[in-house]
Amino acid sequence: MTTRITILGAGPGGYVAAVRAAQLGADVTLVEQDNPGGTCLNWGCIPSKVLITSADLLRRFRKARAFGLEVIGEIRPRMDWLMARKAKVVADQVQGLLKLFAHHRIRYVRGRGAIEGPGRLRVRLADGGTETLGWDRLIVATGTRPMELPGLAFDGRRVLSSDHALSLDALPASMAILGGGVIGCEFACLLAGLGTRVSIVEALPRLLPLPSVDEGISKVLLREFKKQKIEVHLGRTVTGVEAGDGGLRINTGPSRTPPDGTAPPARALEADQLLVCVGRTPNTRGIGLETVGVAVDARGWIVADARLKTAADNVWAVGDVLGPTRVMLAHAASAEGMCAAANALGAAEAMDYAVVPGAIFTHPEVATVGLAEEQARAQGLPVRTASTLFRTVAKAHVLDEIAGEARIVAHAESGAVLGVHLIGPHATELIPEATLAVRQGLTVDHLAAAIHAHPTLAEVLHEAALAWSDRPLHG
Repeated sequence: MTTRITILGAGPGGYVAAVRAAQLGADVTLVEQDNPGGTCLNWGCIPSKVLITSADLLRRFRKARAFGLEVIGEIRPRMDWLMARKAKVVADQVQGLLKLFAHHRIRYVRGRGAIEGPGRLRVRLADGGTETLGWDRLIVATGTRPMELPGLAFDGRRVLSSDHALSLDALPASMAILGGGVIGCEFACLLAGLGTRVSIVEALPRLLPLPSVDEGISKVLLREFKKQKIEVHLGRTVTGVEAGDGGLRINTGPSRTPPDGTAPPARALEADQLLVCVGRTPNTRGIGLETVGVAVDARGWIVADARLKTAADNVWAVGDVLGPTRVMLAHAASAEGMCAAANALGAAEAMDYAVVPGAIFTHPEVATVGLAEEQARAQGLPVRTASTLFRTVAKAHVLDEIAGEARIVAHAESGAVLGVHLIGPHATELIPEATLAVRQGLTVDHLAAAIHAHPTLAEVLHEAALAWSDRPLHG
């Protein structure tokens, strides 16, 4: 008898789980209250990259003279055109997913689903009415939404979420961003590239304060932000917001009281709008998890084991709904979707989060995989590192994008590549080679022995590998 698998949520975790389950012979139903693709396609990865691409193109136009080109007339962003292009790219991708579902005979049900008990899911259909679905296996992939802070409720006019920022009908003259993590830094580059005056307020002492991001990368990014006139306030937090006729007065103070207990100085920023990028909150309320015994933690994140199995019989969970103890990235969710689908049909696969690459679309781009130096040393590993500047690579000069570096973290004795950290032009396109090296346990000598095409940006990894063994060619 064919196994019935129902998947709640059609983001990059849910829809990939649906495709893999269908390929494995299951009878698959996919339930989604909005368009397929989840946050990534509709309010995150794809729409933001559409706008970032336009911002980067505008930056290049401003440098036209350096490339021997004369631009006659003013080049400026048109938000109506940008939003129309964003909408078209998203709509094309949505249609592609719907065709994919049809190809794999996946039933797509548009509506809000809630578990009623073992084997039952009730869907409030988008076009009215309800439908009850039966299932033998259930995969929960309901994702997250932007997190609000007390006193900073989103109104879509003055205080914005990332969703609001991707639907601006006019480009603000100035924007303050609360949060210097991945989302905040990407929006800072996007808006600054389009011509907005940007300031960032981050509670921690560095940009991109993630364990997986090497601290040296954060220092380079801070330097490049200053060149782009992005104002950065580290170690501070927003203490209050006052609205006036001319915009917002955003009061800030240190995020930590000095050891001597002195009263920290307050500072105020002026901006047209405040974009709050301080994290995500799970979409787990009201979907009936308790009816089958799915455990959640104090913040509502679903608890699952290494095989993505929840505490409930025949229920798995994938994607951002698992929370920050996993890796909250679209490609990690897709890998989880494939893993959970296989396990729901009898396999015993486990997720390996040690080799999930990170791609951050700032200017310059940041990409990482594996361990940062601090993480490796904390594990007691003997570590040796090497780095090479992008300016040593001819292709970076061709592109007139010489800022940044490649850094390799390797086992000091065996030479095994433990991690790679990049900041520079097209870093996100260069990380797959490093990901393969970490995944397959390759050594730095393996990277050094591989002939890299010239002239390419990938040569920066070759140079870093050579530098690790003290034989750089151009460094």
